[in-house]
Amino acid sequence: MTDMNKEAISVLNDLIETSKDGQEGFKTCAEDIKNPELKSLFVQRSADCATAASELQAAVRSMGGDPETSTSVSGDLHRRWVDVKSMFTGKDEEAVLNEAERGEDHALKAYKEALEKITKHNLVGIRDLVERQYHGVQRNHDQVKALRNQARARS
Repeated sequence: MTDMNKEAISVLNDLIETSKDGQEGFKTCAEDIKNPELKSLFVQRSADCATAASELQAAVRSMGGDPETSTSVSGDLHRRWVDVKSMFTGKDEEAVLNEAERGEDHALKAYKEALEKITKHNLVGIRDLVERQYHGVQRNHDQVKALRNQARARS
């Protein structure tokens, strides 16, 4: 396996963890929210993250690597913090949307860093996949932020 393949696999495996974090994070949001429209949105976003992880895993396999299969430690810790925090603050729409936005901030950062590594190491074979998923993460972030702002305005 070439050094470029190893670097590409490392970048993709980091994004798999990020996608798995998103999948679990949106699933948790769906469980915590009462509003049926938001619940449906979060269920769909969780499924979208699962699809993204599967695409990334397939890319890693195609390069001869072993794809990541789990969430990150930091994502697990964040979800536990949200669970503890919600015991004290309640699980109102704005609080859940705040946490969803925080998760999407993390995902955006991870994808930006991945694109920087792709450019730095000239990993052109994975650029299209990562850029396409980055744009999806950006859309998710913007939508969650707009919904959070709406919830904030109502309260």
